[in-house]
Amino acid sequence: MHTIVCMKQVIDPEVPPHLFEIDAEEMKQKRGTHPLVISAYDEVAIEVGLQLKEKTDGKVTVITIGGEDTVESLHQALAMGVDQAIRVTDPAFDDADAFGKARILAAALRKVEDFDVVLCGRQAGDVELGLVGPFLAEELDLPCATIIANLEPHDDKVRMRRPVETGYEILEASPPFLGTVTNDESNVPRYASVRGMLAARRAEIPVWSADDLGIEPDHVGPATSQIEMTELFVPETDVEIELIQGETGAEKAKNLVDYLKEESLI
Repeated sequence: MHTIVCMKQVIDPEVPPHLFEIDAEEMKQKRGTHPLVISAYDEVAIEVGLQLKEKTDGKVTVITIGGEDTVESLHQALAMGVDQAIRVTDPAFDDADAFGKARILAAALRKVEDFDVVLCGRQAGDVELGLVGPFLAEELDLPCATIIANLEPHDDKVRMRRPVETGYEILEASPPFLGTVTNDESNVPRYASVRGMLAARRAEIPVWSADDLGIEPDHVGPATSQIEMTELFVPETDVEIELIQGETGAEKAKNLVDYLKEESLI
C-alpha cells in the first residue's frame, strides 16, 4: 500500500513569545533566525503513514511545496523511515493560498499516479486553517475523512479511528482516499536515527516545477485566491497584578479570600 503524506514546513512554534514578531504588511510571521521544522500535525501524519507501511509492507512518499530550506525537513522525514521525498517548487507557487496549494499538490499526486492513501495534518502549525486537506480531496475527487488518529488495513479496505468526546469513531474506506491526521497517544512521531540521517543526506530528492506538473502559473497565484486575509496581528492584553499582604501564611490566605470575595470571584 502506497501512502503519500503532504508535509508543510513552518517556523518553530517553540519560539519564545518575546521573540515572536508579525510582519503586518506581509501578514505573516517574521522568520528572522528562527529554525524551520515539520509542522507538528504533518509529523504525526508521517508517523501514521509509517505505521501503515509496517502493517502492509508498503511504502511512504512525502511531498512538500517549498524552496531549498525545506530540504532539511525532507531529510528528517527520510530518516524517520519514509521511502521517497519530493520537493515541489516554483516562483509561481510563492503566494498560493490553501486553495492554490491544494491544486499544486493535486498535480504532484497525479504525476506520482500510483497511491492508495493520502495523509495531511489536520491543520498547519502556523495559520492553522485546516483547509488544504479537504480542498485536496475535492481536487482529486477522493473521499475525505478528517481528524483521524490511526489506520488499520482490513481486507481490501482501511479502517480509521477518529477521537470524539465520548471515545472513538471507527470509519472504513476503500483506497484511494484522503485523511487528515490528529495527534493521539498511539501516534507519537518516532525519532530519526543517526544512521537514518546519514542515509537521508545521500538520498536523491526530485524537484518538480510548474512546468513539470503542467500547471499554468496564473491558475495557482493570487489571482485565483479564494481566501482573503484582511489583518494579522498579535493581540494586546492588559495585565494587572495585585499583591496580597500579610505577616504570616495564614494571614495572607485570609486576605486573599477576602479579596476574591470583594471582586466576586468566589
